[in-house]
Amino acid sequence: MWWRAEPGLWTHLQGAKAKRSFKHLVEAGRARGILAFSGDRPVGWCAFGPRADFPRLVRSKAFQRADVDGVWSINCFFIARDFRRQGLARKLLEAAIDACSRHGARIVEAYPVTVRSDGGKVSSGSAYPGPLRIFEEQGFQVVQRHMPTRPLVRRLLSEGQARREPRA
Repeated sequence: MWWRAEPGLWTHLQGAKAKRSFKHLVEAGRARGILAFSGDRPVGWCAFGPRADFPRLVRSKAFQRADVDGVWSINCFFIARDFRRQGLARKLLEAAIDACSRHGARIVEAYPVTVRSDGGKVSSGSAYPGPLRIFEEQGFQVVQRHMPTRPLVRRLLSEGQARREPRA
């Protein structure tokens, strides 16, 4: 919900209010994501959607762009602690790219983390946008970097890829 909150409203929205708001978005079909399960247990997820669904991007100096038509965002991952470092984020990213493509995105962008401003490793709690390397592995390129630790990466989807039908 952080990306969906207008700047300045997050402290009022976070916690139980954010969970309720997100539940309403899901029930209304206005929130998109990929879920990973181990048996019946949810162990990971990746959020995505049209860039316009995330107002914080418009206000963030680091992520402002003029060319936003047809752009979809992949902006948040969660991996259960005991499933980290097993490639699950990569699989979720692949599935999210495919879903964006099926919905007609022509460009997919993300806002990964690299390192802390002091050069240290990012904590798992701060790594929710995903690490830069998994995006680079999927063909994303850094298109702007207003903050050293927070690049904006994009991947252009081919015309055929952006229009293909969902798999049965």
